[in-house]
Amino acid sequence: MQLLAPAKLNLCLYLGRPRKDGLHELCSLFEPLALADLLTVTPAERDEVVCPGVEGENLAARALAGLRERGWEHEPLRIEIEKKVPVAAGLGGGSGDAAAVLRLAAGEVADLPALALELGADVPSQLRPSLALVRGVGERASPLPEPAGHAAVLLPGGGGLSTAAVFAEADRLGLGRDPGGLDDLAAQLREAAGAAASPLEYPDLLVNDLEPAALSLRPDIDEALAALREAGAPLAILSGSGPTAVGLFGDLAAAQAAAARLDAPDAIVCAAGSARLAP
Repeated sequence: MQLLAPAKLNLCLYLGRPRKDGLHELCSLFEPLALADLLTVTPAERDEVVCPGVEGENLAARALAGLRERGWEHEPLRIEIEKKVPVAAGLGGGSGDAAAVLRLAAGEVADLPALALELGADVPSQLRPSLALVRGVGERASPLPEPAGHAAVLLPGGGGLSTAAVFAEADRLGLGRDPGGLDDLAAQLREAAGAAASPLEYPDLLVNDLEPAALSLRPDIDEALAALREAGAPLAILSGSGPTAVGLFGDLAAAQAAAARLDAPDAIVCAAGSARLAP
């Protein structure tokens, strides 16, 4: 069996102030990209999760262990992950892998969303990858209509930027909005995205409050965003906590043409939206 674990793009990310538990309330639009890790699942003598080129235990292994702890009695499995989504790049690669493993037990293990949240704030929304309005710390995902076609050029910048470090820097900089502001923004995003429009039709709402913190830690992100604009991107944004800079385009041909103009060997061109997922 083969499973896809699509990258997750934050079309926007509005940040609330720190809660008593140290986490932050968020308001975001998540959408899947055609860029995806490939998980190959085969019977085995014992459970094993391997991810060539990535050291140490990963969220997918924790997801499988969590299923076993909740009584999942499926035969032992070997899960090999072929990484396509850059690691620590603000694209939710690890969360997507974990969610793909949890989907193996859909209908067989109760309350998969609760287990997903134990694994990480981004994991619940990836149980059913689609355009979604996300609230809370990431656990409340409300699906939205499939948007009009669009595509992206990703500049991962080598990855390696810690999400925890970016949030800590955001706190140091005093970033964060009040709850009422987040509610107002959620209503605006629901109205704009609920019309099945391309994100390029509501660019003023596509703001990432973590951008100043990410730029503080990785100033080169600003250069990547500028390069995407110069290459013709109608909109250039930071995905998640970075460092991936994303240029949005009306279609795949325009994205491919822009990538050709970039002097960036690590550029990734892909379609966006769940209807365009592909191995």
